[in-house]
Amino acid sequence: MTTNEAWSTVRTGTFGERVAALVGLLLALLLLRLPFRCTVRAVRWARMVGHRPANHAQAEVLVFAVRHAGRWWPGRVACMETSLGAVLAAALLGRRLEWCLGARFAPPPVEYHAWASLPDAGPVGEYTAAGWHHHPALTI
Repeated sequence: MTTNEAWSTVRTGTFGERVAALVGLLLALLLLRLPFRCTVRAVRWARMVGHRPANHAQAEVLVFAVRHAGRWWPGRVACMETSLGAVLAAALLGRRLEWCLGARFAPPPVEYHAWASLPDAGPVGEYTAAGWHHHPALTI
């Protein structure tokens, strides 16, 4: 096993977190095919179900586990699916994450993005060399 494989195995979490990530991703893929108001209601419900806020390490593990599960999906799994899947997976584990939709305006071109966030710590699993320049337009 190479170092990268060992690192990705550690980052995908426990069996329960991986199952929650897979179920969260499947729910996200389903919800994103429904009208957006249904998706917003589901996220609000998930935030009510998640009684305890997730800490940064738990949230990061869920985001990476959803990304890992998304590698097996034959269709598109990008920021919208990953972030929504992580929020739903956290709710399945009794934790709470915020779902943010926003944009970056400078430098051009404009870039739209979705991410999972912790209320006090900011974006989870989003690393850029130049820093974080996205501004939330909707946070649920």
